[in-house]
Amino acid sequence: MTLPGSGPVAPVDARAPAGRRWRVLVVEDDEPIALLISDYLGAEGFDVDVAPNGELGVARAQAWEPDVIVLDLMLPGIDGIEVCRQVRGFSDTYIIMLTARASELDRVIGLSVGADDYLAKPFSPRELTARVRAMLRRPRSPDTGAPSRVFGDLVIDVAGREVSVAGERIELTRTEFDILDTLSSRPRAVLARRALLEAVWGEDWFGDDHVIDVHVGNLRRKLGDHPAEYRYVRTVRGVGYRMGGAR
Repeated sequence: MTLPGSGPVAPVDARAPAGRRWRVLVVEDDEPIALLISDYLGAEGFDVDVAPNGELGVARAQAWEPDVIVLDLMLPGIDGIEVCRQVRGFSDTYIIMLTARASELDRVIGLSVGADDYLAKPFSPRELTARVRAMLRRPRSPDTGAPSRVFGDLVIDVAGREVSVAGERIELTRTEFDILDTLSSRPRAVLARRALLEAVWGEDWFGDDHVIDVHVGNLRRKLGDHPAEYRYVRTVRGVGYRMGGAR
């Protein structure tokens, strides 16, 4: 399948770990856009379902357990921000937020409540498919042989994908954990934004590099890292980020 001005689209591996096809839930109230996304992803090997509003989106996410949710920001009833917040109460599925707004604040808010990525309208189905593929290529099974990593009061259980600070468990999204895992695996190295994006999203990911800054900000807030003195995730000005407080 091709798009005007583009090369062929490589078929996605439709086999999910459970032996079924990858599931993508599209929460979008604009019927033509929802049908376009559904038809395109379906043709690429995904199992797709559509919810036309936020309430049905939350219910379907809980019942169907999709691997990825494509979530419109502007929805009737409860909006995409609230849908994302509610879904994060019971699922760590990947969420790609669609927004027609140009405001950076809207994107930051979407990522702060648990979205993994965002895509501004208008967008091409090909780009959306690439973002979905990038999510699904990320590691989904922990390295059961990996030990815990300790950074002061911060303990990272790599095998269990659990994090605690001073004995209190901290709930992180998949993306937040993956960033922390990547940084903590090389505690003495300074990783630039692009290096972190390639490690977490994959080398062929494309988009706004500053998405990593929002996720790092959310991660710091949850870990209790204070701007006056970042204990765990430190900024190296003009370069990137590194871990601190190892022992």
